Amino acid sequence: MGIEVTGIFGLLLLVLDVMAIIKTIQSNASTGAKVIWVVAILLLPLLGLILWFLFGPKG
Repeated sequence: MGIEVTGIFGLLLLVLDVMAIIKTIQSNASTGAKVIWVVAILLLPLLGLILWFLFGPKG
């Protein structure tokens, strides 16, 4: 049971991280800001996703 829940959570986190990276690349932010956000999302998957959702580039 624990492996299934962890696997589903991990898969969901992966999908959300990919979505955040795509939306960051498509945003109107500067190239430097995009790079910083993508690196933050890749290095800190859960925390980076939460920070991106709260403070990330809009538009």
